[in-house]
Amino acid sequence: MTEQASSPEPRHNEAAIDTLEHALSLLWRRARSNSHKVAREVHPDMEPAAYGLLVLLQQHQAMRLTDIAASIGIGKPSVSRQIVILESLGLVQKHADPLDGRAQTISLTPAGSQALVKTQAARKDLFHTLLEGWGEDELVQLGSLLNKLNEAYARER
Repeated sequence: MTEQASSPEPRHNEAAIDTLEHALSLLWRRARSNSHKVAREVHPDMEPAAYGLLVLLQQHQAMRLTDIAASIGIGKPSVSRQIVILESLGLVQKHADPLDGRAQTISLTPAGSQALVKTQAARKDLFHTLLEGWGEDELVQLGSLLNKLNEAYARER
């Protein structure tokens, strides 16, 4: 007698997860497209992936390459390539680490900081336009839920 393969049990909230998956896929496609525009606003030759590095440096002022790589969860060689490009564009600079002269810290240049602040202001203006019909409670709820989703992704690393 052969056993029949049992079909998997339906998962809880499957329809809601399907809707979420579709909505996030669309959002991520739009975000990728927008990332190219945002990067070009900082500098015409900047790659979209580098924007996050600039924001991280803005938040921490100066960081070692290894700390940057650990913070964003990608390999040191990939971060190093991005830093070399950003340095050649005049957006970041390297300094001897005051705690360890053998190491270097990376920080934004004044031009990099200025370009980033200008771009962030333009992004905020766009958010104001896109979300002008939303109530503050909806914006707070969306922000809270996105933070919760980001925390879930961070635990997956």
